[in-house]
Amino acid sequence: MSPLLLGVAILLAVLTAVSLYRAALGPTVFDRVVAAGWLGTNSLILLVLIGFIYRRIDMFIDIAIAYALLNFVVTIALVKYFERGGARHRR
Repeated sequence: MSPLLLGVAILLAVLTAVSLYRAALGPTVFDRVVAAGWLGTNSLILLVLIGFIYRRIDMFIDIAIAYALLNFVVTIALVKYFERGGARHRR
C-alpha cells in the first residue's frame, strides 16, 4: 500500500471516529442526522479507496455513486421527518 493511501485511510479513520462521537452524543437530533450523513460520506470515500487499492475503480465508483444517492435521499427524508415533529402533518 502506498504512503498516500495509508495516509488517507488514517485520516478516514479519524473522521469516522469524530462522526461516531457526534452521532452518539449530538445535542440535537439534527446534529445526529448530519453525523449519520457524514458517516455515509466516509463510507463512500472508503469504497473509492478500496477501488484504488484493488485497481478496480470502475466497479467501485458505480457502487459509490449509488450509495451517495441513497445517503442523500435518506438524510433529507430524516430531516423532513424530524422537522415536522416526528409525525405526519395534518391539515
